[in-house]
Amino acid sequence: MNDIKESFEEVSEDLEEMIADLKEERDELRVRLHLAKMEASDEWQELERKWSKLQAKAKQLGGATAESSGDVGAAARLLGQEIKAGFKRIAKQL
Repeated sequence: MNDIKESFEEVSEDLEEMIADLKEERDELRVRLHLAKMEASDEWQELERKWSKLQAKAKQLGGATAESSGDVGAAARLLGQEIKAGFKRIAKQL
């Protein structure tokens, strides 16, 4: 009878310890998820601003002279590369 009681107590203690460990891990993940969400949101807002600039540059390129089109095109390509890299960073976080 004592063996059964000791076994029950051991299982109960193990279960309580496992629940405590899982709760701690869950709480830590919840905080990390919240922070990642905030970081991704901030980065998304910045990428949206860059997207608007890229669209404006594309319109500029249509009305640019041959001399200035190279500068506008280079700036647009650079901006496009920054946006692409930002999208990849956000995708990694998801």
